[in-house]
Amino acid sequence: MTAPSPEFAFIAGLRALATDPAARGLVDDCAVIEFGGETLVLTHDMMVEGVHFLPGQDPADVAWKLVATNISDLAAKGAEPVGVLLGYTLGADDARFLEGFGEALAYYRATLLGGDTVSGPPGAQTLGLTAIGRATHRPVPSRSGARPGDMLYLTGPVGAAMIGFEALRDGTAGDSLAYRRPTARLAQGLALAPHVTAMMDVSDGLLLDAMRMARASGTTFAIDSAAVPIATPEARRAEALRWGDDYQLLFTMPKAIAPPVAAHAIGKVVAASDSALLLDGTVLTDASGLGYQHTRAPVR
Repeated sequence: MTAPSPEFAFIAGLRALATDPAARGLVDDCAVIEFGGETLVLTHDMMVEGVHFLPGQDPADVAWKLVATNISDLAAKGAEPVGVLLGYTLGADDARFLEGFGEALAYYRATLLGGDTVSGPPGAQTLGLTAIGRATHRPVPSRSGARPGDMLYLTGPVGAAMIGFEALRDGTAGDSLAYRRPTARLAQGLALAPHVTAMMDVSDGLLLDAMRMARASGTTFAIDSAAVPIATPEARRAEALRWGDDYQLLFTMPKAIAPPVAAHAIGKVVAASDSALLLDGTVLTDASGLGYQHTRAPVR
């Protein structure tokens, strides 16, 4: 087994500091805070040029993706967007960023509440966004509620972002929209929240995120790879299961309950074993190679 990634090791250290129940032990995508009769859901994601978007990419698309990826975390909690806080490093075309940022906020019915703007030496642009939502169902879904006997579902195909990234990177005629302007599944998340036992969005790769959710739940997920819908040629199925950036919702529900939204049954939850993930009956114990994990150098 390989050593933990730098990201994994750092987060493990942070968990000792995240003692408030709202932090959910840092095993979830969001903080959940009871406040004044409301349940607030907060998340923060960052994007770095050359890692999460290509150098020279249209700043309007970058802005859209920054908003959508954060709203996707709210969707996985069945939360309605309230507003966002922006952390912005000035770039080559700030006006174009503002254009896309406004489009995304309007689309998701969120408002800008504040943030911070900085300048820095030449180099990779870094952006951050905090999204604040209002829970529509209590308890707020988490990664940790899956139980043996539940079915495992996915709201739609994976692999479209991978194909879009390659088209954009290579300047081909392929459709790059799924990578440039991903969609947060807000409506699906709102409909699913009262019924799921666990839920998260798929951002780092289906297999890696499934392993994370199974571990958080203290169970094992048994996935049938042929049942996973993909947006790529069949020959690239294995890559599609690992690439990420598609922001579909991965969730578990009792077998007797039918999902209230269109979804694909891709496996089942079984009792915990030596591994949190079984793929076509094969035990997968090592998270490396299952999806995207941050290292100290850009990977894609």
